[in-house]
Amino acid sequence: MSVVSHIVHLQAKHAEYEITLANEMARPLPNFYTIKDIKKQKLLLKEEIARLMQDAPKHRQDAS
Repeated sequence: MSVVSHIVHLQAKHAEYEITLANEMARPLPNFYTIKDIKKQKLLLKEEIARLMQDAPKHRQDAS
């Protein structure tokens, strides 16, 4: 899997977590432990995406 396709996959997963989070928060009695866990997973994905995007130009230069 290329770096770019991996980033796209992680961004899609992040968007799925966003929907899951919105659904949980819309419930009459949201589970705050679930909300905390979803937010943590979203943050981890965001950090991984940022790291990969920072490294992506290095990969392109190496391939040239």
